Amino acid sequence: MVKLYFLLNFLILFFPFICSASENIGFKKIHYDKRDSRPIDIAVWYPTNNNHGAVTIAENAIFYGHEVTPDAEPKISTTKYPLALLSHGYGGSWQNLSWLANELALKGYIVAAPNHPGTTIFDRNIEQSSKLWLRPQDLSKTIDALISNQTFSNIVNFNQIAAIGHSLGGWSVIALSGARFSTNSFNQDCKIHSYLKGCHLLSELGLANSELNKSMLDPRIKAFISLDAGLTRGFTIESLQEIKIPSLIIGAGVDLDDTNAQLESGYLQQFLAKSSSTYITIPDAMHFSFIQMCKTNAIEILNQEKQGEGIICKDGGIRQRSEIHSEITRLVVNFLSDIFSNNKN
Repeated sequence: MVKLYFLLNFLILFFPFICSASENIGFKKIHYDKRDSRPIDIAVWYPTNNNHGAVTIAENAIFYGHEVTPDAEPKISTTKYPLALLSHGYGGSWQNLSWLANELALKGYIVAAPNHPGTTIFDRNIEQSSKLWLRPQDLSKTIDALISNQTFSNIVNFNQIAAIGHSLGGWSVIALSGARFSTNSFNQDCKIHSYLKGCHLLSELGLANSELNKSMLDPRIKAFISLDAGLTRGFTIESLQEIKIPSLIIGAGVDLDDTNAQLESGYLQQFLAKSSSTYITIPDAMHFSFIQMCKTNAIEILNQEKQGEGIICKDGGIRQRSEIHSEITRLVVNFLSDIFSNNKN
């Protein structure tokens, strides 16, 4: 991402501005350090009755944010809340899917999104990014963090956990759900589809490291959703066929040349069990349609920094990004409601 984008996100992350609240969503940040070399920062959204002292988060000159109440008491419920994990794309952050976190929290979910070390807009560290197999583990550690947190340990239903990821985050939640990567298969496929973005990130993501061939399964995940996922062609056919949990695969209908949904999301659709997997393409969505809503002059600002960066704020049809987000929200909420409606434990 561009340096300007980095700076704008940095400023709003640490200096949110006070505003009048219109939604009752609580927000908390958790730093989880299990005495290893990869501590993670986690953003958590949750239902609350408290709207005093609300702030706007994830907003800057490029993106709109939304209102939350920091550290508010969670809303008392007769049942525990299901948990949705969110995984951002390469060079992004938890802010990118904050709009979806907001919608899910309004629907009665606890939503937790880690910043994946080495692959965020704030932290492009090849020492960490090249350990791609640790990305799914970040999501497992996020579950562990909530289990050990006194605010959430007793209000989350840990039998109702879904993982949702965009782009590289999509790859992360698929691996977390049991898909096995093959570095040899990926390398061979890149000889044929060399233009795909993942094939240009071999060293940055450590895509030849044999550690990637190991299982990253977390059996606590009961469903997953991928949003225009990347690197999927490295997953073995056999492991995709063996995934039993429900999945929702959403692809962008407008190709950006290096993120071809037909080859990436379509590859998943070929081999995931038809009885438990749903595949949908949104015809007028582009790869970045899944991140935050852009402000009116965002494209101009981005292109002034670096020509072509305005693509972040472009969609593929006449609909506004807000309309595409509404469709995604409906698909996600309906899918999760169907999955968890019969599991109230």
